[in-house]
Amino acid sequence: MRRGRTLILVFLIIIIALVVGFVAFRQFATPAPTVQQPVNIEVYIAAQPIPQGGKITEDLLTTITVPQDKVIAVMFTRDELSALTNNKVAKYPLDQGVPITEAMVNDASAAVSIAGPQWASLIPPGMTAMSLPVSRLAVAGYAIQKGAHVNLNACFNFVDVDPTFQTVLPNLTAALTGTGFVPDTLPVVTLGVGAAGSPQGRLELDPSLQQPYYLIPSEAQRPRMVCQMLLQDAVVLELGNSPLPTAAVVAPAPTDPNVPAAAPVAPDIITLIVSPQDSITLSYLMYTNAQISMALRNPSDQARQATEASTLQFLLSQYNIPVPAKLPYAMQPSGLVAPCLQNDIASGICSPVSPSLLNHNSRVRDIYFSKYELFKSPGSLKWP
Repeated sequence: MRRGRTLILVFLIIIIALVVGFVAFRQFATPAPTVQQPVNIEVYIAAQPIPQGGKITEDLLTTITVPQDKVIAVMFTRDELSALTNNKVAKYPLDQGVPITEAMVNDASAAVSIAGPQWASLIPPGMTAMSLPVSRLAVAGYAIQKGAHVNLNACFNFVDVDPTFQTVLPNLTAALTGTGFVPDTLPVVTLGVGAAGSPQGRLELDPSLQQPYYLIPSEAQRPRMVCQMLLQDAVVLELGNSPLPTAAVVAPAPTDPNVPAAAPVAPDIITLIVSPQDSITLSYLMYTNAQISMALRNPSDQARQATEASTLQFLLSQYNIPVPAKLPYAMQPSGLVAPCLQNDIASGICSPVSPSLLNHNSRVRDIYFSKYELFKSPGSLKWP
């Protein structure tokens, strides 16, 4: 009896040992699963800007490491260098750091020669480049530069004209003598003009004296101004003149190192990327003496705003400006005088002349405007 219990205990110990051994064997003898390391591949990018039509050479290229699953078939890997540099040219301007693909290059033998300047490729299809004359006020004190996004405003002066003569009203009056038409049998009566040059007025009745009197204007017709935003989110292609061709550049004469270098010339034109229709509009504005100014905007702002044209009536109503009453006293000087800034004095645009002298001495005022060419363009605001 005791011997049977001993055998059972021995069998139990053997079974437990086998189970423990089996578990240990599965735990330590089975190899751990291997983790695959990601494979990286080197692809070619532009090491520096490559112009359109420029030949692809090895010194213009460099490589970056990209995971294999991110590499596409059109990219050039390190073992495909010969295919990239073998008589290949850039189809488009390639910026530094751009991965080069098969669509960006072409065989030099099959490449079409690029006519015109390289920056013409910066103009999107369907758009054109148009230049306008500007001052520093029109370009936000030169804060508007190449690549900026701007809104374009324009101001116009309107006057009444005679529909037939197409001349500014009022017309001039004249007195006619004779009819100018006689039969052949009678002596010819000449048509004469008398008292020519008087402006056309109107006849009014004095309510107190009940007497008619003839009114004529005391000055030429004052134009009516209106300003409106015409273009929104136009891109600036260039501020100032574009570089001239190499053959047209004259080598500068040697300068004295002791003489300070001349100050850079301020740009006086700006080139905008606009639609063909807008370029025609800008041409019309430029040659009709419209005053054009630009407002700088954030390039990420794609919104379009509906604006209302500014006129004298709009200013009075929108900003609650009252029309001043006629008082028995007034301010001196009587006219508005624009400040003459230090930059304008240095460049000779204006001179710090006394405003009271300009207001009360018309001769000095005429000389001042003639010398500094202020308010001389037709349709611009005149001195009061």
